[in-house]
Amino acid sequence: MEQARDIATRDTAQRAAPAEAVPPQGTQVIRALLGNLPSGPGVYRMIGSGGEVLYVGKARSLKKRVQSYSRAAGHTNRIQRMIHETREMEFVTTASETEALLLEANLIKRLKPRFNVILRDDKSFPHILINREHAAARIMKHRGARSTRGDYFGPFASAGAVNRTINALQRAFLIRSCSDPVYESRTRPCLLYQIKRCAAPCTGEIGLEDYGRLVGEAGDFLSGQSDAVKDELYRQMRAASDALDFERAARLRDRLAALSQIQAHQGINPRTITDADVFAAHQAGGQTCVQVFFFRGGQNWGNRAYYPRADRSLPAEDVLDAFTAQFYDERPAPALILLSHDIASRALLAEALTLREERRVRVAVPRRGEKREVVDHALANAEEALGRRLAESASQTRLLAGVAEIFGLDQPPARIEVYDNSHLKGTNAVGAMIVAGPDGLDKAHYRKFNIRSEELAPGDDYAMMREVLTRRCKRLVRQEDGGVWPDLIIVDGGPGQLAAARGALGELGIEDLPVVAIAKGPDRDAGRERFHMAGRAPFRLEPRDPVLYYIQRLRDEAHRFVIASHRGRRSKAIGASPLDEIANVGAARKAALLKHFGTTRAVSRAGEADLAQVRGISAQLAKTIYDHFHEQGD
Repeated sequence: MEQARDIATRDTAQRAAPAEAVPPQGTQVIRALLGNLPSGPGVYRMIGSGGEVLYVGKARSLKKRVQSYSRAAGHTNRIQRMIHETREMEFVTTASETEALLLEANLIKRLKPRFNVILRDDKSFPHILINREHAAARIMKHRGARSTRGDYFGPFASAGAVNRTINALQRAFLIRSCSDPVYESRTRPCLLYQIKRCAAPCTGEIGLEDYGRLVGEAGDFLSGQSDAVKDELYRQMRAASDALDFERAARLRDRLAALSQIQAHQGINPRTITDADVFAAHQAGGQTCVQVFFFRGGQNWGNRAYYPRADRSLPAEDVLDAFTAQFYDERPAPALILLSHDIASRALLAEALTLREERRVRVAVPRRGEKREVVDHALANAEEALGRRLAESASQTRLLAGVAEIFGLDQPPARIEVYDNSHLKGTNAVGAMIVAGPDGLDKAHYRKFNIRSEELAPGDDYAMMREVLTRRCKRLVRQEDGGVWPDLIIVDGGPGQLAAARGALGELGIEDLPVVAIAKGPDRDAGRERFHMAGRAPFRLEPRDPVLYYIQRLRDEAHRFVIASHRGRRSKAIGASPLDEIANVGAARKAALLKHFGTTRAVSRAGEADLAQVRGISAQLAKTIYDHFHEQGD
């Protein structure tokens, strides 16, 4: 921010203290800073002894807000703990309180302080894009920056909702979905034309003017003019029927059915709401669920449940207050935002979003009418979603307690890491790690490891496991990767993989980390797996033991993830060419060689004189290329 400026933040009393003195903390630090603070708006950070940010807050008056923390009593337990752990503070002044609100949300998302409410799922939402960079527009799913010329419709709550809508729109409006190179290369209509999901403008089955009208109808439908579009299609169907053109009438009937299918999936479609986001918060069991519904063009484009990280003592309105500001940190806001609870910064949020969007944005808590019904519907969904999560959490808690009992852990594991390797006859070897805990699979912490050791024999699974565990645990020892240690490591394999894993840990001085190897049963039968641990004889679990099912799911997820990683690496390798390894042979010379000889194999068999005939290949470079393919025969 251009008008923001930093204020000196280190505690002067702490700097002046002798080296052997106990550094000031909590209220001492805060009181020492009061004399230098301005009375204007800004953002402050409370920092702990390790330099970690404990809390980020905004204030209309920095001096008054920080002064409120200087009291020794009168705080909630959460605030009291936060003050006690504070060792220093940092401040940024802003031109207005609205600017402070936006900066606070940005810093919270970036720094993830322990005492703030944290929006944990920050993925972008998918949109539908009608790409108009070609004369025949294309419909496609889009996520990310809006760098392509066209019409964007969204957000949709999930990729599945976008795919369903696109499929139905193709049946209703016959818009192409193929890429431009595929479009240009067509000489006859593709299968989508045959199954009545594309009008085939690529081969002239429909003129560009008529195709443009179909694209316009699709845009009108997505913009909220669905009733008008359906009425027009119905009118055309009746006219075709009256003219005894029953084939055309049947096609229009099928298009109407496709539009009805889209709206059937949307559920509630309020008439008094055009563009709005609806937020409803429900609390139970010390957790909060925020359900978000998206309405665009009068249509319901799905909903998503969020479970922000928040202190159990915070009421729902405080969690919702922090959540909404973070939600719109990098997302565009609609004209209307509806909330289930009145929040302290409601007017401030509306003002900040209005300034940012350069149009009016309302933030309201409806009390009656259709808008209140929509909020109540979202609230009911939040309650149901949180109920399911708590039930799953209770089941997960029982499973983790069972894991602790079976594998002799002191307490249920908070973090389980599962490792697996994949390769194809020793090539493109990849290792992978998945993570699970009380909240289920933690995909944000999944990791893949491209096996790099040149001394490793192709297909040596034990050496691959050793390399993966060594690289992972070296980062832990150096306090990287967040410094989060696992409570249990599971490796896919038998005694050999167990020995490799324990050897890697032992070389790093890690002796007390439990490691379990899970070996497939005879004939790879699920349910007959054998477990291997140091100091215990191999053992099995009862075939119907819930813990066995749980471990199997973790092992299968690790296998799925490593196979996907291996296939991705193999696909990239398929596109590689031996010509890429030759110095001074770039893309243009590579293309010239392949155009002249046809294949890389033919290039490898060509003589120096033949190579020198290719445009852009000098005699010296021809010798370099020849030597590259014939060096073994020298």
